[in-house]
Amino acid sequence: MNEHKRVKINQLRTGVPGLDEVLGGGLPEFSFNIIAGAPGCGKTTLAHQFIFANATPERPALYFTVLGEPALKMLRYQQQFTFFDATKLNNAVRFVNLSQDLVERGLEGVLAEISKQVEAANPSIVVVDSFRTVLRSEMLEGKNMAVQTFVQQLALLLTSWEATTFLIGEYSELELRDNPVFTVADGLFWLFQQVDRNSVVRKMQIMKLRGQASVPGLHTFRITEAGLQAFSRTLGLVGARKTFSTVKRLSMGIPALDEMMGGGVPEGDSLLIAGSSGTGKSLMATQFLAAGIRAGEPGIAAVFEERPNEYTARASEFGLDLQTALSEGSLEVIYLRPLDLSVDEMMQEILDAVKRTGAKRLVIDSLAGFEMALAPSFRTDFRESLYRMIFALTAIGITILSTLEMPETFTELSFSSYSISFLTDDIIRMRYVEIDGELCQIMMVVKMRRTAHSREIRKYEITTEGVVIGERLKNYVDLITGIPQPLSALSSEDLLLNRKA
Repeated sequence: MNEHKRVKINQLRTGVPGLDEVLGGGLPEFSFNIIAGAPGCGKTTLAHQFIFANATPERPALYFTVLGEPALKMLRYQQQFTFFDATKLNNAVRFVNLSQDLVERGLEGVLAEISKQVEAANPSIVVVDSFRTVLRSEMLEGKNMAVQTFVQQLALLLTSWEATTFLIGEYSELELRDNPVFTVADGLFWLFQQVDRNSVVRKMQIMKLRGQASVPGLHTFRITEAGLQAFSRTLGLVGARKTFSTVKRLSMGIPALDEMMGGGVPEGDSLLIAGSSGTGKSLMATQFLAAGIRAGEPGIAAVFEERPNEYTARASEFGLDLQTALSEGSLEVIYLRPLDLSVDEMMQEILDAVKRTGAKRLVIDSLAGFEMALAPSFRTDFRESLYRMIFALTAIGITILSTLEMPETFTELSFSSYSISFLTDDIIRMRYVEIDGELCQIMMVVKMRRTAHSREIRKYEITTEGVVIGERLKNYVDLITGIPQPLSALSSEDLLLNRKA
């Protein structure tokens, strides 16, 4: 039996960070693609990133404009992006205006001019912007057969010349069924832009891609001075999970707490520190990072409630030198507060920082601040997105410490206002209690997966040296309610009832 030999399809890098992953490795060479969406979505910028990443003088890119903005005006704005390379203009990247051909000779004239330019330049990439403008008048007149013939001839022409093609158009989703161009296309990129209360959210969907498996669903992207950056919704979820032959314990930087946790936090765990305002959650997180730096374990702090310089300055007040680690590159402080952030974007920032620093420890301070930095639509799925992020980061061996502010009710002990306690491996609860007319602070290790931990409730203080843990509080009951009672004040009957409870 003869074995079927597959034709190898080369993949071209898109020049858009994150998009190659979404596409399944890159864009198929010689494919016939459509970039569709409403005005302002970034269609033209996406096409420019691709041509500047791939065009060469030997195999240039031809960029045809049709009744859209003049090339001079377009380039005036596109050159503001860092991917723009002025040295490629007029040799590797060439612009041709088809407006006059369309007005005077219609679709036949446009096809003839494209054919002429392609034959002369032998391009590797062809872009038609806006392609919908070329077809609009014919579609309005009901000449669907003429439009379909034109599209098929154009696709045949560019494929025979081995050119990777992009047709850019401001299409609506209602046109997906009846427009012949979508049938002929090998790839269909649909860009969305929506106003979400006071935020703008941009997403893309690869609706069609022949020859390879792309990542399905909607993926967020952002337009910055570097152009588009895409964030796959499966970011970090693919690939092998890191395994440990022996469980390594990471010090919290507080010896008594390490003892309560059975030797420290297991490497690769997700730890939640929950407590009300002022209980020392951020300070404990900072001590965790500082302990890692002393042990030669680089770290990352993702902060949402104070600026990086404020974060390091506060640490120095407790004798913790983070500034040196920042200067040496063993610590990065990520500060993002755009109010239209996505969890995938935040995770990309963290993964990039992990590559730069080789980080082993991550602090997220705080989850409430993280949620506020998200666009409203992303807050709706915060718990699901947080699960994906925690799973992806712990899978590569990152130990995560997250802080969460909890309101005190003095009637119960809650662990998480987000119902995310099941997402974390370990939980430390900190809270205020009133003892002998004084507001005190207590701490307990509530949960440690796969670890025997102390069940003691211990008093602690915040000193100039950080969080200092004291002895177990033995002579009180109802400590976790915040309003404990001394054993000496209870009758023998009360003590008996308390033991039975």
